[in-house]
Parts: sequence; C-alpha cells; structure tokens
Amino acid sequence: MSDPNKGKAPANDKSEAGKKVDPKLVAALLDQNPALKNEIANMDKDQAASMLANMDLSQLLTGLSMGGKNQKDMASYKFWQTQPVPAFNEAGKQATQGQIKQIDPEKVSKTPDPLVEGFEWCTLDLTNEDELKELYELLNNHYVEDDNAMFRFSYSQSFLHWALMSPGWKKEWHVGVRASKSRKLVASICGVPTELRVRGERIKVTEINFLCIHKKLRSKRLTPVLIKEITRRCYVDGIFQAIYTGGIILPTPVSSCRYYHRALNWLKLYDVGFSPLPHGSTKSRMVTKNHLPSNTSTPGLRAMETKDIDAVYDLLERYMRRFDLNQAFTREEIDHWLVYKEKPGMEQVIWSYVVEDAETHKITDFVSFYNLESTVIDHPKHDAVHAAYLYYYATETAFSGDKEALKERLQLLMNDALICAKNAKFDVFNALTSHDNPLFLEKLKFGAGDGQLHFYLYNYRAAPIGGGINQKNLPDESKMGGVGIVML
Repeated sequence: MSDPNKGKAPANDKSEAGKKVDPKLVAALLDQNPALKNEIANMDKDQAASMLANMDLSQLLTGLSMGGKNQKDMASYKFWQTQPVPAFNEAGKQATQGQIKQIDPEKVSKTPDPLVEGFEWCTLDLTNEDELKELYELLNNHYVEDDNAMFRFSYSQSFLHWALMSPGWKKEWHVGVRASKSRKLVASICGVPTELRVRGERIKVTEINFLCIHKKLRSKRLTPVLIKEITRRCYVDGIFQAIYTGGIILPTPVSSCRYYHRALNWLKLYDVGFSPLPHGSTKSRMVTKNHLPSNTSTPGLRAMETKDIDAVYDLLERYMRRFDLNQAFTREEIDHWLVYKEKPGMEQVIWSYVVEDAETHKITDFVSFYNLESTVIDHPKHDAVHAAYLYYYATETAFSGDKEALKERLQLLMNDALICAKNAKFDVFNALTSHDNPLFLEKLKFGAGDGQLHFYLYNYRAAPIGGGINQKNLPDESKMGGVGIVML
C-alpha cells in the first residue's frame, strides 16, 4: 500500500512489458500521461513517432518520460507485479468485485523485514511535538515537487495533526526510518483507518499517504520496503485493503481524475510561474477575468458549527451514496474532518460552510475546502502559494431529479466558496473532476492543470470507475457519478 506505488498480479499473469502499442491506444494513454504528452508536443513529429514506436506498453502505463526522469518507475512496476492488485491486462474487463488475496493474520510476520545497514525502523509518536516537527521537516524538504522543481507541498504541523490523527487512528501506522547513528528521520509512510463504499459494498481500508524518502537515499530502493512494512502492520491489525493515489500510472488505477485550478490572486500566480499569460492577453485582462466579488450570494450561508454536525452528517451520507466510490463517514469523522476548532498555536486547516433555511432552519447545503500550501523554491519575492483544495460538499438539490437545478445550485454554492477562499487570502482554488464538479468547473473559470490523480485500491478488484473526464481528458457531465472521495 502506498501513495505513489502498489501492486500484484495473479501468479499466472503474463507481463505487459515488451508489447508494442497500437497507435489508437497510444493516443488514449497519452491523455492519461500529461508529462509525456507535453514532452512529445515539443519534439519533432518524426522523432516523436519513432520514440513511441519503440516504447512498450509498460513504459507508457508507468508514466515514463523520455528524459529519463522517471526511470525509477519501471522498477516500481516490477515491484507491483508481486502485489495483490489488478494487472494491466485486466483493465476494461468485467471484473468480479472483491478481495484479491485472502490473508491469514496468523501467518503475518510479527516483526518487520530488516533494513539496509545503517538504518532502522521507528514508530512516530505524533502526540510528541518534537517527532511531529521531524515529520513536518522531512516532508517539507523532500516530499512531492513539480517536474521543474519550482513548487513543493508544504504540510504544516496543524495539517499533519488533522490528516493523521482522525478517529480510530493508530500510532503503529505512522511508520518511519531513522539513520542509526544520527537518529535523523529519513523516510516515512503513514496510514489512517476509514471505510469505503465501492458500488455499495462497504469495506474497511487504510488510507495511505506521506510516502517520503530523503533525496540522498532515493537509490536505496526503500519504497517497496516501506510499502511492505505498512502492509504488514495493517495486516496485523486485521485490515487487508487500502486506498491510495498517485500522479503516475501503476498497476492498475480504479479511476483517474484531472486537476483544475481557479486563480484567486492571478498576479501572484503569474509572478511565481504557476499561471502563464495566455497568448494575446494582458495582465490586466487576466486580473479582470478572474475578479470575484467581496460578498457571497447564497442566502443563509454561514460557517459550520458543532451544532450542525448531525444535519451535515445526514445530508452528506445521502449525497455520497450517489457515487460508486465514496467514503462512509461516521459522525465522529464529520466532527474531526469538517469542524474547525480554534487551538492556540495551531493554524486553520479546514473551512466549512452550511446554508441554513431562514424559515425551517434546515441545513440544505454545505461546502468545505482545506488549506495546503506549496513552497515556492528559490523565488526572490514569494515563498509560498496559498492553495485551497475543494473538500466535501452536498446539496439537497441533488435529490430533486432536476440536473439543471443541481448545476445552477452548485455554481452558486461554489462561486461563494471561491469568494470565501479569496477573503481568507488564498491564491488559488484547486479541484478535481470528481463528484459533481464537471457541472461548474468551466463555468466558474477553472483552468485545466497538467496533472492527473489516479486512484488505487490495494487487495481489492473493482471494474473501472468514472473520474468525470472523457477520452479528450475534459470534464464531462455524462462521466460523473464515479469518484466521490477526496484524498489529502
């Protein structure tokens, strides 16, 4: 189980490696691999055609780039062939949904596999401020950054508290690796327990995140070892499935969504290189295009409070069941994930709003977003991009049976969410093509990003689930109803 990597094919599976790709399949796969597609766009056409002719299916599917940046992904692909995940050649087939491999807890090792000499396992105690700070520093210096090394996710200590200490959290699932001599934390992988519904079937899973390895140790092949260890610990606790996401294609995504971005502070995004100046436009035109009013428009919109938990829980549960893949929240999880509780020294992570009917006092809608900054690397003026990420939302209008009414309501609600984020000094508002998002992304001036987010289930087979995009990699209302979960 892991954030970027995972997989196992059945023993009789034949590898896809070495199979040359049909041109039509190439086109489809390139839509799932924006990094490679962008590289090809800058190449001579004959050179690109020749290169593609010599690539095999496994290279395309693992997000391999021609520049060699992602050569490590081929090793990851081989690892995933040893794991209980669907093989690539199962994609598109009618699969029997359910667990792939039966696990006997009595046969699970009670001790971890040894690490390479000079390193040792540890369990992180995130209630200890010093250890929380260690994880914060590891992630801030060595976690995901863009291909051009301009931006890197910046997870605050408050965010880590929120993300990793949800109801039922287990200390043993916060795994670290330390250098034996210096005691320095050099790698991590973490999980939190939750429940999913996959086409109505409810399963207990571990949500895997924060797989991070110190840059100087990337040649040590620690990723498979970390994945095996978090898997072992989950097995010991009787959890045999997991969900995780990644920006590259591994065996085998159950769904894929595309990132969309809505500028709130366009000039800053332009200054740091996040947003380009479109050909034929000007800075002033872009500022005008992305302007938002200062005040919201939805009557009854206010910040969510503890008293709203039961109403939001009821509304969200009904709303989520409309999607093939969704999180089955508990009331305690609603309290944890959605209600902001001010604490000394802790930054605000979650912003949640409800709409209360003035006459009935019923909660008819709610919307939320969370704060995840990105560090701007080596910029003379700006050190961070303040990014809001669309989290969960729901509206009673979804049950009216009127799609146009739902579209209109969501456009109003989400425009107000943008205004709230702008007033909270965010620079950009990010969203995927999941949930009912295709109903409002283009209307509210979200621009397509070049990133995909692929969703994976570990030790669980399910037929492909729609990610809100069509074959042209664009939001498509007819492709909604699939992904109804948000991964941090």
